[in-house]
Amino acid sequence: MAAIEVRDMVRNYGSFVAVDRISFEVQRGEIVGFLGPNGAGKTTTMKVLTGFLAPSSGFAAIDGIDVLDDPIAVRSRIGYLPESAPVYRDMRVLDYLDFVARVRGLARAERAAAVRRVATQCGLSERLSQGIGSLSKGFRQRVGLAQALVHSPDILILDEPTSGLDPNQIVEIRNLIREIGRQKTVILSTHILSEVQATCDRVIIISGGQIVADGTTDEIMARQRGGQLVQAVYAPGSVKLPAAVILEAVQAIPGVQRATLIQVAEPEAAGFQVIAERDVRAELFQLAADRGLHMLELHRETSSLEEVFQRVTTGLDVAGDGTKI
Repeated sequence: MAAIEVRDMVRNYGSFVAVDRISFEVQRGEIVGFLGPNGAGKTTTMKVLTGFLAPSSGFAAIDGIDVLDDPIAVRSRIGYLPESAPVYRDMRVLDYLDFVARVRGLARAERAAAVRRVATQCGLSERLSQGIGSLSKGFRQRVGLAQALVHSPDILILDEPTSGLDPNQIVEIRNLIREIGRQKTVILSTHILSEVQATCDRVIIISGGQIVADGTTDEIMARQRGGQLVQAVYAPGSVKLPAAVILEAVQAIPGVQRATLIQVAEPEAAGFQVIAERDVRAELFQLAADRGLHMLELHRETSSLEEVFQRVTTGLDVAGDGTKI
């Protein structure tokens, strides 16, 4: 059973369709980034999953429990951090976490142990006696994460967890989420591409209320190109045969869909761009060794999530020819 399951879910605000027949699953132990531009439907989806909003139609479940049938049971199984951390600034950190643990139904002895556990986990042990209002925004986010964890849920739902933080605070919260994700199922919504690459195992991209991509970053980028993109550059003078002969050998590698010659900055060097169904760098390296070629570069393109995001959310060909895709 999936930790989170959504099937043909729709959520309307009057005549406005915020979420339009989306379907996805999150398996146990995954960290999934819910990525999309502002207004794409990310927060609405989070609120449906946490039971704060009802779907207009379709199905959403946590641990197999329909969010409409038993929203209280759903909320008992999740930890939720909204975009604005739900903290009371006039309370001390210790008192606030104890209050949340009490609301979550933990007994007195359990509460004390739970507060100590999440304080250690979220780096708050030295801040327990401090007023929340005197904390930096980064530490208030830590308090928000701690309240989401205090009842030991198996599933965390985080809405824009690094929103408004400075670069150092963002790195701290990312590392914390990654550490938590070793033991929990996490889905986090964001529009920050670097956050997804640094934190998530898998990406779901939503635009205009619809899912437009789903997979690992490598899988999504490969699909958008029609395959994985690999570039190889051989040193000047090492290519004794005509480049076309080498190109033919590259194209014969199993899994290669297309291979083309490319211009490279190094004079008289030979460069090839390969689109393949899988990673063929090992075969390209072996080809060079077998034919006595000196390889200058061999890399797989992995830095174009921003381009893919633009493609799937705007329908633009970001290569620059202006063609819609």
